[in-house]
Amino acid sequence: MGFPKRIYTSEEVEEAKELVNKGYKHRLGVKGSKDFKQRVKQALTLVKTAGYYGFLRTYIRSITEIDGLTQLRESEAAIWANNYAVENSTDAASLFVQKANHMKEYLEGKLYYGGIAEKRSVEKRIEFLEVLKKKSGKKEVRQECERLLKFWSDSSLVY
Repeated sequence: MGFPKRIYTSEEVEEAKELVNKGYKHRLGVKGSKDFKQRVKQALTLVKTAGYYGFLRTYIRSITEIDGLTQLRESEAAIWANNYAVENSTDAASLFVQKANHMKEYLEGKLYYGGIAEKRSVEKRIEFLEVLKKKSGKKEVRQECERLLKFWSDSSLVY
């Protein structure tokens, strides 16, 4: 049984959830310009460094370049991202993990949007940045993790 083409109806969500629970992983596709693909590849390298690539592939099927607002497309298990969202590879990597967490909660039937859900996803993003900071051998990545952790720590007061 293949993963449903779309994940919209309760039957499709249940089918996707069942496959995920059995260990299904997507073959992650990236669609967009050459520059976009290169930036996403850099971010995915960081996702792998932190050990979150399996998590990402469990919930996200594709990352597609758009000219608009970056968003999770739950019905497609896809992240639509603009060039600005992937400009900083460390930030992009943490964004991808955050969106994968949203998708996870969508499949689990949890409220995956709004203040409380956003707080949980930001916590996942912070967790990822802390792990990446510890695992990365690159000083500039560790420094960027530190900067982003401070940003998210300050921003989390909103929630």
